[in-house]
Amino acid sequence: MENITERRREKRLRYNWPVWYAGKEDIDETVLPGRMVNVSSGGAAFTCSSEENCPHLDQWLTAHFSVPHSCPEGSFDMEGITRVSKVCRIDRVDNELRRIAIQFVEPLPFKPGEQESK
Repeated sequence: MENITERRREKRLRYNWPVWYAGKEDIDETVLPGRMVNVSSGGAAFTCSSEENCPHLDQWLTAHFSVPHSCPEGSFDMEGITRVSKVCRIDRVDNELRRIAIQFVEPLPFKPGEQESK
């Protein structure tokens, strides 16, 4: 049996929700769609098309997405987030999809995967 060491400092929230991203360098750059895979306070992973506009390693992006955020009364609201991010990993899912891992320049003010539902 293989012994795998978990290096993550924080539990990820896994969910399938739209994410929109564009290159940070060009304000007029086309905003492209993706699908969120998981998110933590410090970064996220999403899938996107492997076409020519696919992000590349070390690229700076601006990502726009929503994250469920627990409310004091126990319900959840979707909180809109915009974060400047750096691409830190790209995985090939298949011929048409890539999984892009990004690290936020500014962390989220809460830990999405560690919220308690009441």
